[in-house]
Amino acid sequence: MNTPNRKVRYGIIGFGLFAERTIAPAIQASNNSELIAIQKRSLHAAREKATLLSIPHAFSSVDELVTHPDVDAVFIVSANAMHCAETLSAAMAGKHVLVEKPMAVNVKETEQMIEACSRGNVKLMVGHVIRFSPLVRRIREIMRSGRIGRVTFAKSEYYYDGRLTQRSWLTDRIVAGGGPIFDVGVHCLDTLRYMLDDEVVSVKSHLHPEPTDRRTEQTANLSLEFARGTVASILCSYEAPTRRSLIEIVGTEGILFAHDFALSDRTIQLQVSLRVDGTSVDVQREEINVPNLYVEEITSFSSSILNNTEVAIPGVVGLRNQHVLDLAMVGGGALSHS
Repeated sequence: MNTPNRKVRYGIIGFGLFAERTIAPAIQASNNSELIAIQKRSLHAAREKATLLSIPHAFSSVDELVTHPDVDAVFIVSANAMHCAETLSAAMAGKHVLVEKPMAVNVKETEQMIEACSRGNVKLMVGHVIRFSPLVRRIREIMRSGRIGRVTFAKSEYYYDGRLTQRSWLTDRIVAGGGPIFDVGVHCLDTLRYMLDDEVVSVKSHLHPEPTDRRTEQTANLSLEFARGTVASILCSYEAPTRRSLIEIVGTEGILFAHDFALSDRTIQLQVSLRVDGTSVDVQREEINVPNLYVEEITSFSSSILNNTEVAIPGVVGLRNQHVLDLAMVGGGALSHS
């Protein structure tokens, strides 16, 4: 790979509002990454944005972007149903792939993506950006230390007002795959899996309204059982007056709790409540500075490319999450990790 300045040169596929406001600035702020190309369905719109943001290349075609010799890697930020085909195109062109969550719309597609990147000898990372949060890593550290005892229950919630979104496809099941389960519930799921360092063995879901072939659910509650016995719940919804996320871990000797676990660029308070005598707790609070997680994510992926090391969040992570998502969309079931 030609990287004369030790920077990975990115093309963004699916350059919408999220990519413009979040992904492009993060690539530009990363010290080992460079944004050189974008793709939108309209070539005129792509060129306008590229000129405005001083990006050298603009395309309407994914194939043109991935075959351009100056592009080393792609960040796929398109609608969920496009992730698989775009990953396959990039892999065939020899370009490394960072793909937004959810990885795809079903297990079959995630398997195809992993196989294509392996066959093309390119790196594949899934954008579960919350794994880079110092808050989440601190919670995981405390849990592993035994300070809160054996973890018995975990809860995560993430909801917002879906009426405010500019993603017109968000409730189209063919394009989105699922509603809030796929959009923000997957953040909750992956964060719980990462912090517990455990796998889901069964899931039961309650979806409202019942999804159809064309329409997603709007609100969902998932009940999970993990392999080591922890039970967990996830609430996610588009039907709320404001955006809110929280995470809570209950152990035999203490409880960990934090609001805004999914957010970047802020100081977040972690509340640690430790058992005193069975009727009261000693409440301690830690202030944790969370940087721009997208910069951290992109810098990590670029480092793995430049140094030829393993990526932080490989495709198998997305695949395991996808198994749970697929079951959740049909009411639930058991999972095997053999």
